[in-house]
Amino acid sequence: MSSENVQTKWGQFISLIIVFFFWGFVGSANDILIPVFKKVFTLSQVQSQLVAWAFYVSYFVGSIIFFLVSLKVDVLQKFGYKRTLSAGLLLSAVGSFLFIPAATMESFPFFLTALFTVGLGFSIQQIVANPLAIKMGSPQTGAHRLTLAGGINSFGTTIGAILLGIALFGMGDNKKTSLSLEDIKLPFIILGLAFIAVAIFMNFSKIEDPAKEEEEEVKVAHEKFNILDYPQLYLGMLGIFIYVGTEVTIISNLPALLKTAEFGNVLEDAIAPFIALYWGSLMIGRWNGGVNVFNTSNLVNTALKFIVPAVGFGVIIGANIFAGHDVSSFYIYPIWILLFIAVSFVGGKNAGKTLMLFGISGLLMMLIGLVCPDPSIAKFFFISGGLFLSIMWPSIFDLAIAGLGKNTGKASSFLIMMILGGGVIPLVQGSICDIDLTSPEGIFGITWTHFSYIVPLIGFAYLGFYGFYCPKILKRQGINHVEGGGGGH
Repeated sequence: MSSENVQTKWGQFISLIIVFFFWGFVGSANDILIPVFKKVFTLSQVQSQLVAWAFYVSYFVGSIIFFLVSLKVDVLQKFGYKRTLSAGLLLSAVGSFLFIPAATMESFPFFLTALFTVGLGFSIQQIVANPLAIKMGSPQTGAHRLTLAGGINSFGTTIGAILLGIALFGMGDNKKTSLSLEDIKLPFIILGLAFIAVAIFMNFSKIEDPAKEEEEEVKVAHEKFNILDYPQLYLGMLGIFIYVGTEVTIISNLPALLKTAEFGNVLEDAIAPFIALYWGSLMIGRWNGGVNVFNTSNLVNTALKFIVPAVGFGVIIGANIFAGHDVSSFYIYPIWILLFIAVSFVGGKNAGKTLMLFGISGLLMMLIGLVCPDPSIAKFFFISGGLFLSIMWPSIFDLAIAGLGKNTGKASSFLIMMILGGGVIPLVQGSICDIDLTSPEGIFGITWTHFSYIVPLIGFAYLGFYGFYCPKILKRQGINHVEGGGGGH
């Protein structure tokens, strides 16, 4: 049976994307915990960022441990994808329950340990779930399945912070302004129980292991795995590092940018709608990319490419109106969404071409944001980076593991390790922002905080280069599945 005709295994795939939802849900919960911990423990801004740091470092550490273990025993081949995924979920459950003694002891280091443990479980889940999503059907639509899963992840990110906020602070007339650490216990007990429930569900789900059939495909694979033999992998690792760093840095430094006089002195209480628009942009892009997974006619596919982003934008506007925010300035944003849709049509179903075009588009958005004389428009160019980043993760992942065969598990752990970029690159941009404290006159007629967006611009430049260059590497290795299926319905 040709790989072209392999249908997506929907029953298995739906079981898998529940895990992607959890990653988004917990990831956005960090955004609620940072200000809570900062206030309760009287932390500096740098200390409060240890919440995010603990989370990103756990991916790095978890991936190293996984790789070292896999040198002795191939975990995915021996235990299977399903059982390894369940083990990761149970480890995250343990981390969630550690929030209870951490709250009782009122210990910030204990909270960081709990978060680190949740993240360790996530690192195992990511190592398994990303390649599994790609392999649940035709290789041609692998990246699009991962994009669809990413869209579910973004939905989790969008509602996670809102739900945790309601759980901690209440809503309406009963809303609390202060918070005790005791209030944190119940949401994390519920989360821990949910992790256990999903682990049990996973164990009994019909997810099949692609590992065994894969072994036959790649009898020629190197017995001894050497990363330098696979330029697609080590360049892809740098790609993931830069991608995650760029995604996090654009939004992490946006409040500082909007707080400058140049950008209208937007204070903390008015920043939420802009954060929602940025994460919502990633959701729009991923929902749009996920449309390619469905086996529909040309006409239906084209219609969905416009309808799905419109629904996504409606969700963002609706959520903000529900929360009582004025979003009248956002009604211009569909211009950027239409631009994104146009570029996605040109990229089609080809991972390399799509990554290259989105890298170039993101670079142009950052460049126009830097030179645009009207800050009320410039900020939307920076926020639109979320649209062009939205489908990059699956494209990079798909290219980086192409041709790795039975070494896919090891390669995947290397890629997940590079999520560390989310903890490093924002610090680089933040240090440029801080130059304003000593040189308030700025540079090139703009503040250093505004100029700091040169960092994501450079990030987009590398990502575009990887999308251009990686298919050429694969072609030299006789691998052309990424080039195939570029057209499509």
